[in-house]
Amino acid sequence: MAQKLQPTWDLDVIFPGQSSSEEFQHFVNEVSKEIEVLTEKVNHLNVNGPVEDWEEILENLETVTKKSREMGAFISCLSAQNVTDKQADIYVAKRAQIAAASSALTKIVDQKLGAITEANWELLLEREAIKPLQFILEERRERAREQLSKNEEILISDLAVDGYHAWNQMYGTIVGNMKIEIEEDGETQSYSVGQASNKLSTPDRKQREYIFRQISDAWKANEDLFGQTLNHLAGFRLETYKHYQWDNVLKEPLAINRMQEETLNTMWEAIVKHKPLFVEYLAQKASLLNLDKLSIFDVNAPIQSKVEKKSYDEGASFIVDQFRSFSPQMADFAQMAFEKRWIEAEDRPGKRPGGFCTSFPLSEQTRIFMTYSGTPSNIATLAHELGHGYHQHVMNKVNGLNQGYAMNVAETASTFAEMIVADASVKTAKTDEEKLTLLEDKVSRSVAFFMNIHARFLFEKQFYEERKQGMVSTERLNELMIEAQKEAYCESLSEYDPHFWASKLHFHITGVPFYNFPYTFGYLFSQGIYAYAKDYEGDFEEKYNALLRDTGRMTVEELAQKHLQVDLTQPDFWENAIGICKQDVQEFLELAKKLEK
Repeated sequence: MAQKLQPTWDLDVIFPGQSSSEEFQHFVNEVSKEIEVLTEKVNHLNVNGPVEDWEEILENLETVTKKSREMGAFISCLSAQNVTDKQADIYVAKRAQIAAASSALTKIVDQKLGAITEANWELLLEREAIKPLQFILEERRERAREQLSKNEEILISDLAVDGYHAWNQMYGTIVGNMKIEIEEDGETQSYSVGQASNKLSTPDRKQREYIFRQISDAWKANEDLFGQTLNHLAGFRLETYKHYQWDNVLKEPLAINRMQEETLNTMWEAIVKHKPLFVEYLAQKASLLNLDKLSIFDVNAPIQSKVEKKSYDEGASFIVDQFRSFSPQMADFAQMAFEKRWIEAEDRPGKRPGGFCTSFPLSEQTRIFMTYSGTPSNIATLAHELGHGYHQHVMNKVNGLNQGYAMNVAETASTFAEMIVADASVKTAKTDEEKLTLLEDKVSRSVAFFMNIHARFLFEKQFYEERKQGMVSTERLNELMIEAQKEAYCESLSEYDPHFWASKLHFHITGVPFYNFPYTFGYLFSQGIYAYAKDYEGDFEEKYNALLRDTGRMTVEELAQKHLQVDLTQPDFWENAIGICKQDVQEFLELAKKLEK
């Protein structure tokens, strides 16, 4: 990468003209019409008629699915890059309408699949074009047996546009309009939530606490609004679950993530068992910062007063170089993403907070969104999102209906990529002080997955149980959040964040319920794969790609058994994966004590 990289993405190569693109407007209308036409065709399908009819339907469904994802990805990019783009807001609303129509189509297809006789089902699965789709079709056939009537399912989808997804849109609008006033060098500056949050990484504790208070005050000022969005989102879900006669709020997220509750419980039990060492790490970090105990806003604070930053070009080169030492194909992909401007990383106002990677399956491209300021954490985030992009890259030639991999395995490639970069950073450290800083950054990610994410899971589980009895007040939401954080962090902090439920976008997302535990699963699953890769003597790159390609057509238990020969319902795999994390903690503790002498 000899030329200087541009930290802004190129969307015009997909649809020229951004949100005012006439070509994109035509494409949106085309997607809407094709869903309508296919819905009509499916409605008139004789489920036990010629199997060729099913082949045609499924081929059309793959096309429509890819087009819908292409459209949705472009809208996500438009709304994220500029929260004041009114046309993008209109497209977000239009996407929700199309998503409702697509959801209705999906449910009709599922019901039709469920109505096929066993004899005809066997004939269908024998078709060469259908064989690769067996897992996903059987999954959908099973899902059909739990559905309500066709009209009821369509009604739920239609009402969800303004009674469910709109609450998520409202949350985004409120956050987009929020401004955080921060005094710097005697002048008051106004920042977006994302920009202000980036400043929490300052090594100056007084400034860090001041920024935290300013951000907290902004969330508190809007807590009643966010309490409404969260309560109504949960209320819609619970009312739907009631009609399905689902009592367990984890039923849907577990089904979406294609995993057993036994696997989830085993994972959390293993984590809780090994938390004491991570509590020791938090205590050691407090000592390094000259504190008795860390506050919630200290957990991710740098331990060095001067944090070395890398320019965007330097960060990109480091990532590509480290990927290349592990997987030349992954490095080539990352280099292409940088050079073709698939990444929006510019630090500017008006952007949505957070980061994501979204896929354009028709264009066979991805786009990455984040705000880059040069910190080690930023570089890790960039590597993480590139991992997501690589996952889609190896899936491009897989049938579109088999590309629907769940969030927990979606986090596998991203976390794996992040670990490669983090590991390399530690190994290439020039001094003990630098090594300690990089180790701390690495261990802090374990703390995030084992404690921060655990707190989110504990909060959401308890919140849903209480929401079954009625609206949960903002006061109670704050209490639940603190209780969850205290349990997750083993009461090792001096102060917690009562408004975290409001500030975390993931609680307000409508696409996926319980947007938390899959992160921890993906992290530990990646740790296990990483350890496996180090010991593997064959062509691991191809084995890894094969695992990624299977993520959309297996349960996680089947995936682990086939590619890693492990049983995820047993503690052994999780214990081994956590053991890798513990090695980092031990190294950090030993080095910290050495430097303190």
